[in-house]
Amino acid sequence: MRRIRKTFKRPKKAWDLARIKEEKILLSNYGLRKKRELWKAEEILRGFRRRARDLIASEDEGQERILLGKLSKFGLLSKGMDLDDVLALTVNDVLERRLQTVIFRKGLVKSIDQARQMIVHGHVSVDGKRVVFPSYLVPLEEEKGVRMIKEGGK
Repeated sequence: MRRIRKTFKRPKKAWDLARIKEEKILLSNYGLRKKRELWKAEEILRGFRRRARDLIASEDEGQERILLGKLSKFGLLSKGMDLDDVLALTVNDVLERRLQTVIFRKGLVKSIDQARQMIVHGHVSVDGKRVVFPSYLVPLEEEKGVRMIKEGGK
């Protein structure tokens, strides 16, 4: 039997007004449906930063190259950056790499909410494969292959 793990952590202070306002702005800017999606993006960023802090302490060159390669593959870092730049990443950097945001920024749809609808309804392909998850993190080399699918007349 497969054990399902949580992919996010809830905030420690539930009623922090500054955090709530900031989350509301991010939700509207990136077209997120629930705060849970924002918390998942924060958890992804937290994992990258945790790995970077561990690698700074251990000074493992091989693992450092793997982490920096993965982040540069996703477009979160450019070539030649180091682990200190990983610690400077923000949740906005992760949210910019979501398929929903990439489609909107490319101008394939009129609004960020329409981008989500097109993805969920199956009208978007990435390198010829249909993707129905708005939270899909698009690597840089796949960004050129993001297209709208033309539906044949049924």
